[in-house]
Amino acid sequence: MLSKFQENIRIAWVSLRGQKLRTILTMFIIAFGIMSLVGMLTAIDVLNQSISSNFSALGASSFTISNRGANLQIMGGHGSRAKRHTPITYEEAMRFKKEFQNEQLKVSLTSVVTRNAVVKYQNVKTNPNISVIGTDDYYAEIAGFEFEYGRNFSQDELKEGRAVAIIGSELRKNLFQFGDGIEEDIRIGNNRYKVIGALKSKGASFGAGNDKNVIIPLLNVRLNYRNSRTSYLITVKCKSAHDVPIVLEEAKGVLRAIRQDKPLDEDSFEIETSDSLSGELTQMTSYLSMGSFLIALITLLGALVGLLNIMLVSVTERTREIGVRKAIGATRKSIALQFLTEAIMICQLGGLVGVILGMLVGNSVTMLVGGAFVIPWLWIIVAFVICLFVGVGSGIYPAMKAAKLDPVESLRYE
Repeated sequence: MLSKFQENIRIAWVSLRGQKLRTILTMFIIAFGIMSLVGMLTAIDVLNQSISSNFSALGASSFTISNRGANLQIMGGHGSRAKRHTPITYEEAMRFKKEFQNEQLKVSLTSVVTRNAVVKYQNVKTNPNISVIGTDDYYAEIAGFEFEYGRNFSQDELKEGRAVAIIGSELRKNLFQFGDGIEEDIRIGNNRYKVIGALKSKGASFGAGNDKNVIIPLLNVRLNYRNSRTSYLITVKCKSAHDVPIVLEEAKGVLRAIRQDKPLDEDSFEIETSDSLSGELTQMTSYLSMGSFLIALITLLGALVGLLNIMLVSVTERTREIGVRKAIGATRKSIALQFLTEAIMICQLGGLVGVILGMLVGNSVTMLVGGAFVIPWLWIIVAFVICLFVGVGSGIYPAMKAAKLDPVESLRYE
């Protein structure tokens, strides 16, 4: 049995080499279908990996309270629409921190001043894409930042709202090409700030440039940038991830009382955990996976029809060869297996090329999101299984047609 299989492979290989142009064209029909399948699904795997790593950096033991939900959308406008509530005021946020923070919990308050500021140092200035954030001494720890140079805010600087700043790594490199920038003065609009710290690089995630931030004391925001629409973000870090569900419910009760929410009213704020955000984004990418899979299957259906036609042409052109093989004792079964083997071999070779191209295309996404190279073993196996079915589906009818040819009529065929 094994020797017959090896003989079929050998004859199929000789036949394919004898029709190089047709074989290569057919292979690439299959390869492009598999490339679209593996490429798109690999890209989605890279995105999922990036989602997991970015949100794990936020910490599984923390959650954020704001006046609006996460506005998660994908191209075409699909996704969850953000809920908006009245702003969380400075007084409400400070009262929550005073009542809720203890030895087991850390509470950080944050206010985003702008995301399109221009920062200047002497004659150097940035593009208008710098985020200015007002916060406290817990922000860097809870957000997962580490200091590369300098230090965090002191309690005196926070209480007095001094004009000091901590900057992201990319901003530091743009402004201070030959130094760390510590103790230097920068300008944000008309306000001057002394740099006291510089953070290590954290990279970008989902459009947010974490390394292009300027972080200033929260009270300084109150003094220089306050307006009626300012809303404060509250981030709570628990001692462990197991405490999050209980602490989250306690925080909800405290803030409802502070915001004077009535018993039957819904919460006038939104609470997000890193796990919930990651889950929502992963769910969205699952829809992309299904769409990509469907598109790839349609492409492969076209490849199946193309291969079927090519195999039928091959049967017609090799009619005399089939007659000779039958004349010297070849059975219908051996003739059918021969053509079926050729169809499967073409599909598997095309699948191999498609998998390699698909991985290259899919992993090109890593250059955009900063992820690691992914080898999608599941999709590789799926691709080769699909190629097997395509080969059988496109080869079975030509193989049966070849097997049923009359040997005498075949030998007379011109």
